Amino acid sequence: MKTVRTAVLEIAYEESGPPDGPAVVLLHGFPDDVRAWDGVAPPLAAAGCRVLVPWLRGYGATRFLDPATPRSGQQAALGADLRDFLDALGIARASLAGYDWGGRAACIAAALWPARVRALVSVNGYTIQDIAAAAQPADVEAEYRYWYQWYFHTERGRAGLARNRRALARALWRLWSPNLHCDDAGFERTAQAWDNPDHVEVVIHSYRHRYGVVAGDPALEEIERRLAARPPIGVPSIALDGATDGVGPAPVGSDPHRRDFTGPYQRRLVPGAGHFLPREAPEAVIAALLELGAAVT
Repeated sequence: MKTVRTAVLEIAYEESGPPDGPAVVLLHGFPDDVRAWDGVAPPLAAAGCRVLVPWLRGYGATRFLDPATPRSGQQAALGADLRDFLDALGIARASLAGYDWGGRAACIAAALWPARVRALVSVNGYTIQDIAAAAQPADVEAEYRYWYQWYFHTERGRAGLARNRRALARALWRLWSPNLHCDDAGFERTAQAWDNPDHVEVVIHSYRHRYGVVAGDPALEEIERRLAARPPIGVPSIALDGATDGVGPAPVGSDPHRRDFTGPYQRRLVPGAGHFLPREAPEAVIAALLELGAAVT
């Protein structure tokens, strides 16, 4: 594990591969950590990539530098953290892959700072939130899958996450990736990341902010304003959808995100994979990144 400081965070990360290789950043989601990429990072490093896998804010050994900084989990924070991570390491341009929260950070970087992104692999496609439309109900099949989000809108949910974070995560893993098998020891290696002292506050803020229930960090307002315009992604991109994703079932036939990608773009359905796609089908992520030229200097 290494660490690097930005203006806001000390970001913990793992690094592998040649230090002068083309940079690839792999970004985890909720509730998960860098172990999600254990099947992806070694082959990319062997292919000559400099592979960087950071813990997001509120996870693992990543820490806020100032006690007064809002423990925001809003999408602008995730995108800004990724940009600042690249800046702190002196990386001008990187290929990005992510899912869930990490996929959102990658999409934001690709949309707002495309000169910094050579290629994007995004699980579930375009995941920048449309907060202005968040109050509009979805169909019932979609709504009931979001029970945990409504739970986190309550103080009971905050207390439940604080008290039962491992049991809650286990339940979400079963629901979201029914074919994922992880033994107790492997699960615990990841679960330690949720003992971060800011984890609960960051998670609760994330799920409340995306529905307009709480205000965001004023320092991030300009980024949120730009994201509200739903900026397109023009960098070369491949979207991966798990065929058994229990959060948002993969669309069959038409691609609802195609209009949000204005550059070279493909969408691939990954059989048997659920929401935690990098754990379940690492070869699909590796193939997509290499096809997009992640290992090419």
